[in-house]
Amino acid sequence: MSKSSPQADDAGRSAGDAVFAALLARVGEGSPRPRLEPTRRALELLGDPQTVYPIIHITGTNGKTSTSRIAESLLRAYGLRTGLLISPHLVRLNERIVIDGESIDDEALAANWDDIAPYLRMVDDELTAAGDEPLTFFEALTVLAFACFADAPVDVAVIEVGMGGEWDSTNVADGQVAVITPIALDHTRRLGDTIAEIARTKSGIIKPAASVVTAKQAEPAQAELERAVELTESTLASEGEDFALLASQVAVGGQLISVRGLAGTYPDLFLPLYGTHQAQNAAVAIAAVESFLGAGSQELAYDLVEEGLASATSPGRLQLVGIDPTVLVDAAHNPHGAAALAAALVAYFDFDEIVAVVGILADKDAAGIIAALEPVVARFHVTASHSERAIPVDDLADLVARTAGDDSTIRFDDLAQALESARDWAEESPRRAVIVTGSITLVGEAIALADAREWLKK
Repeated sequence: MSKSSPQADDAGRSAGDAVFAALLARVGEGSPRPRLEPTRRALELLGDPQTVYPIIHITGTNGKTSTSRIAESLLRAYGLRTGLLISPHLVRLNERIVIDGESIDDEALAANWDDIAPYLRMVDDELTAAGDEPLTFFEALTVLAFACFADAPVDVAVIEVGMGGEWDSTNVADGQVAVITPIALDHTRRLGDTIAEIARTKSGIIKPAASVVTAKQAEPAQAELERAVELTESTLASEGEDFALLASQVAVGGQLISVRGLAGTYPDLFLPLYGTHQAQNAAVAIAAVESFLGAGSQELAYDLVEEGLASATSPGRLQLVGIDPTVLVDAAHNPHGAAALAAALVAYFDFDEIVAVVGILADKDAAGIIAALEPVVARFHVTASHSERAIPVDDLADLVARTAGDDSTIRFDDLAQALESARDWAEESPRRAVIVTGSITLVGEAIALADAREWLKK
């Protein structure tokens, strides 16, 4: 196979970036519209590509992306050609649309965009004529992803919800398997300010006669899911009752886990991800794949489960991006995720002191995030990502100082400066480390910096 020229690579990248620019010209992801008809209309004009392959649909508050990635890896181990839609991206838009384990290439992304663009404009015109707003960023992206999967083509698509469930754009598709990861308070202004309200919205992905797989939930969330299952005449498999994580123990590069699935038990599996929460995500993913491949009644082949888990990745989730000193990034952006991160840092690593480089978006529970991190963090380097939704540095630093103290709170207007200062501090002792967390946008920018400066190469 001949290699493409640098000029061709640049042209392809430019075409991919042009797709992102076109999406950015639309209403952003921070302002989703609670509607399905525009997305459904665009897909109808395209011949309903979302109906030509079966779908595993995944929602929840925390662990959606990791669970989606693990499930996709298991399906691929079975020889299936997979599609995967996740959000948001860390560095480039292509990361969101994954085909057979690889981010979609720029050429395919641009070609599919060119194919659907006229139909998006038709729907935009119809909406405008009716006094409504054109398709949003995420609505257009959803249409693009479904079209890409049909074009590939894929045997099965794993679809992660953008926000909520009931009115999320992805809900125009019918998931044969609906998966719900742990539900906690997040996006309260849009989804509701109680666990029950949020669970009610997320349960909207459950379609008639679906197989529903849920992680362990708080009682109000579980009650809402059971209500939705009854109304749709679906079947429910719950963690702790129908399947369970039996054990997890620290191993080099990750952990060894044992899982009791719906149809079989799978002991001593290597999972190259850190944190008990990731082991629980793996248990949910295994149950979801059992539900998809054999309606929960057929045991999976152990060697294929072993292969699928061993090849699973979850970028931006306790990901190592630098050595000498150790620099980790984690996309925890709510108190539940921050608590899981803090627990994993203690259980899976042996650091004496940790500096956290933090930046948080304005619609998040910043105080709760900092409170969860403070017990394991020696000092905070407070900064902000380039997102227009980022909390201003001084405002966030004042909040952090109220929990961690002024002496442990240092302000930086620039992420690069915050990271360099953190690395300088960590280099003073081999038992110190840096963690970058608080928002997905900040983590994405940190990964790009680490790549550019080759922190993993020595």
